[in-house]
Amino acid sequence: MAAANAEKYKSDGTAVGGFLEWVDARFPLMSLWNDHLAKYYAPKNFNFWYFFGSLALMVLVMQIVTGIFLTMHYKPDASLNASGVPVAFASVEYIMRDVPWGWLIRYLHSTGASAFFIVVYLHMFRGMLYGSYRKPRELVWIFGVMLFLVLFGEAFMGYLLPWGQMSYWGAQVILNMLSAIPLIGNELAIWVRGDFVVSDPTLNRMFSLHVIAMPLILVGLVAAHIMALHEVGSNNPDGVEIKKKKGPDGIPLDGIPFHPYYTVKDIVGVVVFLMVFSIIVFFMPEGGGYFLEFNNFFPADPMVTPPHIAPVWYFTPYYSILRANTVNFFWIDAKLWGVIFMGLSTIIFIFLPWLDRSPVKSIRYRGPLYKGALAIFVVCFFILGYLGMLAPTPGRTLVSQVCTILYFAFFLLMPIYTSLDKCKAEPERVTA
Repeated sequence: MAAANAEKYKSDGTAVGGFLEWVDARFPLMSLWNDHLAKYYAPKNFNFWYFFGSLALMVLVMQIVTGIFLTMHYKPDASLNASGVPVAFASVEYIMRDVPWGWLIRYLHSTGASAFFIVVYLHMFRGMLYGSYRKPRELVWIFGVMLFLVLFGEAFMGYLLPWGQMSYWGAQVILNMLSAIPLIGNELAIWVRGDFVVSDPTLNRMFSLHVIAMPLILVGLVAAHIMALHEVGSNNPDGVEIKKKKGPDGIPLDGIPFHPYYTVKDIVGVVVFLMVFSIIVFFMPEGGGYFLEFNNFFPADPMVTPPHIAPVWYFTPYYSILRANTVNFFWIDAKLWGVIFMGLSTIIFIFLPWLDRSPVKSIRYRGPLYKGALAIFVVCFFILGYLGMLAPTPGRTLVSQVCTILYFAFFLLMPIYTSLDKCKAEPERVTA
């Protein structure tokens, strides 16, 4: 095996080249470089929608690094200190006020959470635009949806850690949903909380999962996602499989090496992203109350309930779906139906590869039915997200119910309207 690895990289006679040859004989360093960068051929017609995958990876690294520094000073302790303030909340204030550059690390991490969901949502939307979930990339898509679901759990657990008013009461609402599960609900909720109510054991459990278990799962799923992608090759805006047209040397005619072409191109996306991100971090880190809610600047108080409890913006579309279920049906109460439909609204993305029956992948060649359905889906998603931030009223609940029906209709009716859609023929080769 060592001899085989040594054949993959030949020294150029320099000290660095000799060192790389020595390493490659013992570890597949250069083969990994070639397989995933230098000799990984990607379609030559990537557009700006393909920035968001690399941006998601960059934000994940930033979240892990800033999280490590925050963990050095944070204390997961819900007991009150001498000033009558929870220790966890006081440790966040200590990071913000007394730790050198602590305010910057905290804002990078809190704003980075919202940035993570923005780029992930756009990354998933690009997949829906160009059919990146279609054969042979079903497993790539499944790994991506699993990442999305784990990211939800990671974000919720991190949301609890500041131990402010919205952290506490948001956790109370979300964890109490477990009690809606028949037979085992109450016991399950107590087991997850570690107590009969959200308290110190809950905080310690969420902290350990947030800083250890969930990041390990995320990194593992990211590795699986990238490996699966590079095994079958990247999709492109035309939905054409570039591996079907190869030259005499076995290289796809419409492919170019990912490095240096797309590594350099991705740097442009990173620079633009960091410019916008820096403006938000330095001038409006709370994001007008959407990134850091105003009530969360007050310490958690189990005796004072905020007038309106709502999760952070990236949870609100699914929170609206939860609240839209107000009718007891089939001997199941509305609360349980809300939990069921909220769970289904996220898991249903996994089934897209088998629901879509269109003869083409890319929206460029799809007919009006899919384009219209996707547009309605996006509008409903934004409406649900907006309504999830507001206190419920009969009118808002009705709109949420209509949007929830349209949300699920996008998926459940997909086999019908994608089969009937009048599509254009895909080109043989990718277009410029």
